[in-house]
Amino acid sequence: MTKVKVAGFSVSLDGFAAGIDQSLDRPLGLRGEELFQWFFPTRAFRQMLGKDDGETGLDDRFGQRAMEGFGAFILGRNMFGPIRGEWPDDQWKGWWGDNPPYHAPTFILTHYPRPSIEMLGGTTFHFVTGGIDEALQKAREAAGVKDIKIGGGAETVRQYVQAGHVDEIHLAFVPTVLGQGEPLFNGIDLHALGYRTIEHVPTDRATHIVLAK
Repeated sequence: MTKVKVAGFSVSLDGFAAGIDQSLDRPLGLRGEELFQWFFPTRAFRQMLGKDDGETGLDDRFGQRAMEGFGAFILGRNMFGPIRGEWPDDQWKGWWGDNPPYHAPTFILTHYPRPSIEMLGGTTFHFVTGGIDEALQKAREAAGVKDIKIGGGAETVRQYVQAGHVDEIHLAFVPTVLGQGEPLFNGIDLHALGYRTIEHVPTDRATHIVLAK
């Protein structure tokens, strides 16, 4: 049965999932790259860049799991790019170049319609203006028997968790405090929503927590 998952989602010790002031030069926001120091050295991440090196081990295993087995992805608009408001043209096609790491239909939440973009490697970006339920319905149709990943950002994850749509959440808590940024679970009662911890794996760079209901 298809599951809806959040996977490989990095969080600071004070609960922030991204830095402030996202821009073209800082796609993760101010100090946001600190949240991914567990992931950047892994073979999983290096493969996303077309490289054939990188560390193996527990962090790599969680990194591989965070991208494998998904038949569709859902992203908030900020995860697609720094542009706000109306699309000025069709030039921006995401942060990742011609061959994004998704390799599956990927649905972008936006208020502004735009034609779908077919990329190399099996990724097609579809722009959904009808909200999270419409995007999830389209993702289910596209995913078939595979799982669906809610890829972020923080507000998109919050909306899907609060609506009760997410079956499993993998968080990588990193040993840093941001002080400010995009909070992940403020005002959300995970216990009341039925989540429990099913995995708890510490590594040198992160503590991986998997919640499920």
